Amino acid sequence: MPVYHSALKSSMIFSALCLFSALTGYAHASEEQEKVFNLTGISEGIYVHQGKHVDLDHPDHDDIANIGFIIGDECIAVIDTGGSVATGLALKKAIKSKSSLPVCYVINTHIHFDHVLGNIAFKEFAPEFVGHENLVEEMEQNRSFFLSEFAAELGENPSEASIIGPDITVADTLDLDLGNRVITLRAHPPGHTYTDLSIYDHKTGTLWLSDLLFIERIPVFDASLKGWLKTMETLKTQQANHVIPGHGTITLPWPDAANAQDSYLNMLLRETRKEIGKGTFMEEVIEIVGKTEKTEWLLHEQNHGRNVSRAFLELEWE
Repeated sequence: MPVYHSALKSSMIFSALCLFSALTGYAHASEEQEKVFNLTGISEGIYVHQGKHVDLDHPDHDDIANIGFIIGDECIAVIDTGGSVATGLALKKAIKSKSSLPVCYVINTHIHFDHVLGNIAFKEFAPEFVGHENLVEEMEQNRSFFLSEFAAELGENPSEASIIGPDITVADTLDLDLGNRVITLRAHPPGHTYTDLSIYDHKTGTLWLSDLLFIERIPVFDASLKGWLKTMETLKTQQANHVIPGHGTITLPWPDAANAQDSYLNMLLRETRKEIGKGTFMEEVIEIVGKTEKTEWLLHEQNHGRNVSRAFLELEWE
């Protein structure tokens, strides 16, 4: 298992400083957001910003994910950067309020916009960007989509350079040393997405699951329902003192924190499979499956039907 030690790339300092100068032009747009940017210290050297439970049509849709950072003796690892340059800059300001150490790693837990579009805010530090081995290709495939759909979130004059993918990729596990603080990154098979990473901080026993775990906000998936359930069964064997989900209340007891999500995903699997076996058409399955769950999850109306249709497509040829 390779270990990467913190080091700033001196050859990038000049270009990073130039980019930082350009990024200051975004500061005015983010001032209001920075004033209300919540930050919680959940264990020694670990801070989390809890995102908002709003839909993608809401003006605050760039700030829906739980993001944060881990401070070592030598440098800092950022875990996701939010859904806009403004959110990334607000996170960077919060980091500077807690430590003068440089950010040596920016870790993206998966492809979704609300976790990656703030990456450029951290170019000042010339960090290594880290992600799942599939994230390089996924970022390339989504680059045009991000530019067209989230131009406003990418600051002034957005370009392909505004969207930053990983320099370091994880195929299985990877240890990163922040200075007397080792964190282990684990790449997972297709589940929530094709690019899921979890992070474990050995010093505090904190398991950072990002969108492999949803609390309160209804789970959504792009890749494989069966794969996600299998991944969660494996993760539940991991001992942890704290767990950080991608959305919802932070630092919950583990593995009990996964109970509600497990119940929903297993219901989706069981009921969709049952309707397919009866020969029910997809349009009807969407109307039938999981209606009793409507009051159990935030944003159910907006996302549940999509989950059922994806489950149907995965399960119909079993």
